[in-house]
Amino acid sequence: MRLAVYCGSDFGKEPAYQNAARELGQWIGKCGHSLVYGGGESGLMGMVAREVHAQGQEVIGVVPGDVAFIKDRPQPYVTELITTANMSERKQKMLELADGFIALPGGIGTLDEITEVITLTKIGVFQKPCILFDRNGFYEPLKTLFERMEAVDFLYQENMKHVLFSDDVDEIGTFIALYDKMRSEC
Repeated sequence: MRLAVYCGSDFGKEPAYQNAARELGQWIGKCGHSLVYGGGESGLMGMVAREVHAQGQEVIGVVPGDVAFIKDRPQPYVTELITTANMSERKQKMLELADGFIALPGGIGTLDEITEVITLTKIGVFQKPCILFDRNGFYEPLKTLFERMEAVDFLYQENMKHVLFSDDVDEIGTFIALYDKMRSEC
């Protein structure tokens, strides 16, 4: 399975986020999954890629050709590099390549990318699992906002079955496997 990981191109202040990136990268690699990501070398992004590569798995970097948006050069752990014309095409290519999506802690770009895939799955563009790797409660405010949206009838739980908030790789693995099985039975 190809998993897109969205995350910070910085490390953040909390070492727990770096540990989460290492743990997730190791898990992706050990489970035999491929990584689809933004192609950068720095921050959590680079840590995940390094760990997946160390496990001998495919690492697909997708970078925009107009690198003014990216402060990073493609990193040495990429086994396949795809260059797109711009950020919009980069996002679209990652959506096409990935079978599932995971967001580690990150900034506004991470939030933009994971909420877009949650929306696209909710409205039926595709059926792919979306996971928010909630280390140290990083995504708790977003989860609370989703619950508020549901409470006031702007969001319905049955439309959110494809979303998981978790920082447990075993739970994430089970969710992905069950989601993939449900999808194949439809």
